[in-house]
Formats: sequence, structure tokens, C-alpha cells
Amino acid sequence: MSRRIVFVRNTLAVMLAAAVGGGYVYFHGADFPSAHAAPVGAPLVAANAAPTAPAGPVVAAATDFSGIVQRAGPAVVNISVTGKVKKVADDGDEADPDDPFAQFFKRFGPQLQVPRGPQVMHGLGSGFIISPDGIILTNAHVVDGAQEVVVKLTDRREFKAKVLGVDKQSDIAVIRIDARDLPTVQIGDPSQVLVGEPVLAIGSPYGFDNTATAGIISAKSRSLPDDNYVPFLQTDVAVNPGNSGGPLFNLKGQVIGINSQIYSQTGGFQGLSFSIPIDVAMKVEQQLVQHGKVTRGRLGVSVQDLNQTLSESFGLKTAQGALVSSVEKGSPADQAGLQAGDVILRFGGHAIDHSVDLPTLVADTAPGTSQPIEVMRGGQVRSLNVKVGEMKAASNDAPANKAGNPGRLGLAVRPLDKDEQKQLGGQNGLLVEDVSGPAAIAGIQGGDVILALNGTPVTNVEQLRKLATKAGKSVALLVERGDEKIFVPLTLN
Repeated sequence: MSRRIVFVRNTLAVMLAAAVGGGYVYFHGADFPSAHAAPVGAPLVAANAAPTAPAGPVVAAATDFSGIVQRAGPAVVNISVTGKVKKVADDGDEADPDDPFAQFFKRFGPQLQVPRGPQVMHGLGSGFIISPDGIILTNAHVVDGAQEVVVKLTDRREFKAKVLGVDKQSDIAVIRIDARDLPTVQIGDPSQVLVGEPVLAIGSPYGFDNTATAGIISAKSRSLPDDNYVPFLQTDVAVNPGNSGGPLFNLKGQVIGINSQIYSQTGGFQGLSFSIPIDVAMKVEQQLVQHGKVTRGRLGVSVQDLNQTLSESFGLKTAQGALVSSVEKGSPADQAGLQAGDVILRFGGHAIDHSVDLPTLVADTAPGTSQPIEVMRGGQVRSLNVKVGEMKAASNDAPANKAGNPGRLGLAVRPLDKDEQKQLGGQNGLLVEDVSGPAAIAGIQGGDVILALNGTPVTNVEQLRKLATKAGKSVALLVERGDEKIFVPLTLN
């Protein structure tokens, strides 16, 4: 059976509450010996010349990123999210073969008391502060569908964050915390980055806060499947689940990218990671903060790269430009006279080297403006003018936190039936059916049984509601989970 290679958005893997707990961490250590230059032969020396001192060994010194970590590390944050995932399949349901938990439930499901209905998702990611008043950049997939977003700083302070906007097409999200005088990162210029240049990533892989990893720029302007508007920076920096949304630094300590995806057969790091150039991210951030959505230009064409054979067949001396493979009927490109088989050489005065260059330039163009296009058609260069259209906004461009008020506790409960009471030795309690808000953050799970609040036994839903209403800022719930009883503290809404 062939192994499937996938691009993985590297947020910490989803955990299904009340079903599976725990995880794995794979440690690998290595020593890096110094490299010494071996002498090839003795140099020729004149008879009356003074002897020269022997040259010392040449040592390949590692790049020291400690100064960058000390200065910029406090501006890198840990982001934890809670939200809902689809219900666990019933025994007769067909499990998703791509679900990483499917085989686990298939083998061990009968021994588990798995609650039905939607379960709570817990996820981790990274982000970085770009404004002293609490503006933070991260990946859209980190906060996508989140009901609660909590930001933890390196000084251990925690803040609930508001999602100002998300843009799935670029995988950028902007969130904000209510704080002042925060440390910030410096923004760099990705266009000045060279392939082979050392870079540093800081993030929270597998939840290990403020972890620094380093490598080099492996390539620039990489186009990935379903990411037509981002010319990714490819690196060999170790980026793992939880690193999503964290910054990529150059040697000057400036952010040049946002770590977003990995290319993996296993879900873990394999030497190929991809970052969104920071200039792309900052353009998205400005629009999200000012307008709550992102507006992009649109042509209505599909393009591809050229190889040597294609370039020769279309009369080009070099394999440069964007080959038009299809034109949408009635689109701005169609109205401008573009045809399948045209090779776009320039757009708006900018040369097109690779096909990925064109969508980026078009997206940055204000809808309704006219731009000159230079194309190769039938071995001849032609000039056209196109009136750029507007791309339809994705439904996810609206601000994310729109969950209704879940109450002070964030619990949906019901009384135990007679059979359930017998299983618990005849005691009363309330069965948790759904979790959100404070309860989800505290780790309450579907299938838990609430026995008491602040020491007062609870027997019905109305009683629990009244106790929560009269409580202060925090409460302690006595919860029975399996064969254990535990007190769980909650900070209330």
C-alpha cells in the first residue's frame, strides 16, 4: 500500500474530549562535531624566508541565534483554542478512513464509553505580537471554528482574545488581546531574503512554549496545492504541530514569514516547511483590521508553469511566464481578449517569471482598475488591457467569534436515568451532554457526571443554574469520570 504524502497545516492535533487523552513526543538528539580543514601539502618557502606560523584549524561555527531569541522571544505567544468537532460515529456508522482516530475507535471502541453528539476540540498554535496594544498575527486555521481563544505570554499572563478577522485564502488571522505596552517583533522584507540564508523559527511545537528551531531558506515563491495566492518561503526549519502561526526570523531578528504548513508522510517534520511571506500577511492584516474582510482582484484564468518543451512550442526562448490553460467565460480576462495558450509575460508593468507571480499581482490590484498585460501568442508579443474584477469573498472572512452565550458554566446537562444511576451506585447527578466556554477550557468532557458545585450536591438542571448564578468569579465542580471523582475549577463568564 502506497504511503500518502500530504501538506499538513501544523496546528496541534485535535483531541476528542471524553474519548482519547494523551499524545506522543519524539525526541531525537545529535552531536555536531567541529569541521577541521585537512592539510593537502606543505607550501614552497624561499631558503632565506622566515618560517611562517602553521595555520590553525578552520572551524565551522554554528550561527548564534540567542540574541534574537532573547529580544524577540517575548513577542511570540502560545494560542490555545476550544471549539466543537463533529460527533463521534455511532457503532453502525461508517467511519471516515482518513480520520486518525478511526482505527483506534474500531479496535478499542467497545471498551470505551464514548458519548454521542458533538465533542469538544482542544488545539494549540502560535502567534506573534505586531502592535503594543495587543494586535497578534497567526494562521487562520489555528482559530478557525474556535469558540474560545486564549493567548499566553512568556511571562505566564493569559488573556482571552477576540478574533478581528480571518482570511482562509491566505491562511492569515488577526486576533487582539486587551493589554498595553506589549513587546513586539520587527517586520522584515522577504524580497531581500536569499536562498541558503539562515533563518530561525519560534513557536510552541506539541505545546512546548517558546521553542526555537533554525535552518535555511530552501526556496522562494513556492506554489502549493489550493494556495494560489501565496508565494511560500520553503525552509528546512523544524516546524511541527503547534508551530502554526509562529514567526520566521532572518539574521537581523526581523520577521520575514509566518510558519504555516509542512510537507509530511507522517504529520511530523521531515525537512520541508513552508512560511507565508510577511508582506503578504501584513497586507491582509491591514484590510482585516480596517474593513473586517479582504478584497482581491480577479482575472478569471487558470495558469501553469512552463517547462523547456512547452516554452519551445509556444515560441519562447526561456521558460518564463504564466501559461494560460483556461479562461472563464465572461470573466475580465475573457472580456480583455485573453485566450487559452497565451503566455502572460508581464502584468501591470511587472515581469512574470513563474505562474505563481501572476495571482499575487492580480490579488493586490484594486478591483475596477485597468492594467496592461503583455502576452506571447503565436510567436508574437501582444499588448492587451484588462479591467480587473473582484474576487468573491469567502464566507470565512467575517469575524469568527459568533457563538451564542453558553451561560456562566458553558454546560448542557440532563438528569441521570435509572440505569445510569445504578451504574453510579444509586447516586444523583447531571450528565454532561455538551461543553463550551469556561467548562471546555477547564477540561470538562461530554459524558462526565456533575455531582456538586462548591460542595452543594446537584440533582436537577434548574438547581445547577441557580447555584452558578449566585456564584462568584470561580466555582469548583465535583465531577465523576469513569471510576474517579475529581474537583475541577472553573473561571466563569
